[in-house]
Amino acid sequence: MKRLLLASLCVLSGCTDGRGADSAIARSHIVVQDVEPDSSFARLIERLSEPGGYFDTDNLISNETSYLHVVGALEELDVRGGAYIGVGPDQNFSYIAAVRPEIAFIVDIRRDNLLQHLMFKALFALARNRLEYLCLLHGRLLPDDVAEWDERTIDEIVDYIDRTAADSGVAVAALEAVATRAAGFGYPLSESDLETIRRFHGMFVREGLGLRFQSYGRRPRPYYPTYRQLLLELDLNGRKASYLANEEAFQFVKSLQERDLVIPAVGDFAGGHALRAVGEYLRERGTRVSAFYTSNVEQYVMRDGAFYRYAQNLAQLPRTDNSVIIRSYFGRNFGYVHPQAVPGYYSVQLLQTIENLLSYQSAAGDLSYLELVNLGAIDLQAASGQ
Repeated sequence: MKRLLLASLCVLSGCTDGRGADSAIARSHIVVQDVEPDSSFARLIERLSEPGGYFDTDNLISNETSYLHVVGALEELDVRGGAYIGVGPDQNFSYIAAVRPEIAFIVDIRRDNLLQHLMFKALFALARNRLEYLCLLHGRLLPDDVAEWDERTIDEIVDYIDRTAADSGVAVAALEAVATRAAGFGYPLSESDLETIRRFHGMFVREGLGLRFQSYGRRPRPYYPTYRQLLLELDLNGRKASYLANEEAFQFVKSLQERDLVIPAVGDFAGGHALRAVGEYLRERGTRVSAFYTSNVEQYVMRDGAFYRYAQNLAQLPRTDNSVIIRSYFGRNFGYVHPQAVPGYYSVQLLQTIENLLSYQSAAGDLSYLELVNLGAIDLQAASGQ
């Protein structure tokens, strides 16, 4: 049995003196219960994962300001249900909220990404609604009427987080509650792993909504968005469309998390195990991939001469003719402005059906990266109903 911190941190208050977790928890009404962790979740992570690799960013948040530009097209093309596969941090939840899959897998070469997703899973378990989720993530004191915020706009929620200073006692209690909850999911975590989770969580607390994507060995780019910008971003139809933009979208993702249906795994898209293991598991379930978010990983796979292996992995995923790849393109890195680039955005989101990509790969052999981001790209403006 694990002693897990459950229920809500919703009434954390009066902890500005920094006396730490004991003082905060004493006034928080966190309920401690005996809960037996479901080991099937941990076994599935182990089954799908391969040894971790290195990537030169922290990836705590996305650097793709255009990440929501595909949402309208996903809706119009009826990319729905099935299985979702993605990479990276919480931009995946916005795609999950749009696609409404039965199950989702987050496959990333960095084991740290798995740890961050266990942090997110813990936050979903502890939070009742969007405001509580963001207050826990950023160490903010909740208002007394938190339960009445379900109908508030994301702009109102962001404004509350921005004008509410981080509270040291709330932050300490939240960090410990999240680490304890993450340790209770059944996946074996070392003390070093738990410290990594606390460190990631602490960066959200310290930086607040001003947190930016960070690279190592490269100077910060002025176009890297803040977390605030990502939360307030629009799709091509001018709608706020992140998973935190409305309560219903948040609750859908929360329900998948609570049923252990968002599974983080460690894997290389061109590796010999992870994607193939996901495909095998989906065939056992009788589930097909609806959407595969690759970010710009294909760029690095191609650079490493491993695109053919990636295509082979892609080909063995169960899918339909409507299954799509969601990819990101950073044009200035190549001196080529993509035809679908939106003024004011450094990144470009693109859609292509998996079948279309595989047919080009089969016919043309080795594609160049510029061919990859152009051949078969679905016109998002037209597909979004504009």
